Amino acid sequence: MNVQAAIFDMDGLLLDTERVCMTVFKQACDACDVPFLEQTYLSVIGCNAKGVEQGLRAGYDSLIDYDTLHQAWRERYDAVVKHQAIPVKAGVIALLTWLQQQSIPIAVATSTANEVANIKLRLAGLAPYFVNVTTGCEVAHGKPAPDIYLLAAKRLGVSPQHCIAFEDSNNGVRAAVAAQMTTFQIPDLVAPNEQVLALGHQVMPSLAHVLTHLQQTG
Repeated sequence: MNVQAAIFDMDGLLLDTERVCMTVFKQACDACDVPFLEQTYLSVIGCNAKGVEQGLRAGYDSLIDYDTLHQAWRERYDAVVKHQAIPVKAGVIALLTWLQQQSIPIAVATSTANEVANIKLRLAGLAPYFVNVTTGCEVAHGKPAPDIYLLAAKRLGVSPQHCIAFEDSNNGVRAAVAAQMTTFQIPDLVAPNEQVLALGHQVMPSLAHVLTHLQQTG
């Protein structure tokens, strides 16, 4: 495997953010007196702001004005992630350190907005590992479109075919595979469905398992 760069999703992969995000979304639903629609919520994991809005509007517009729900969610979410370090997921530091030791440049491709993404990485102590951070607000089409991964690879000066990508969500995996990157999925809240598994990427239980695999395969 001719690896010249590594590109990571952030939420649910590097950081244990997805549970925080879902918890505060449930709180926002309670505050707005609407039900928590689990499948609607899970379907937008990995999407950028536009994709999240489209998915949640489809599920919630008949129940409440989307802007009201989104504001209640955003206020609660920002109160946590802009001021507290989100726990780093298992195997993250070891894998990032090993990639650095191999002189492989590392980047982030996250659907999260730029300001919030950089705050999260800084608070978690992960920012120094990454050459650059590409965010969902910088591309016309969010995940599952490949745009964000293609832009991240371009910024690294590496062909997408020579990048390895790491994702937790199905939307993210579709994006990385469409960018023709060697893709590893470490599922978080949502397991890969049959359509995603058919993409032929590798699914592993943790980034620690990914590290062992990379060390063994060279």
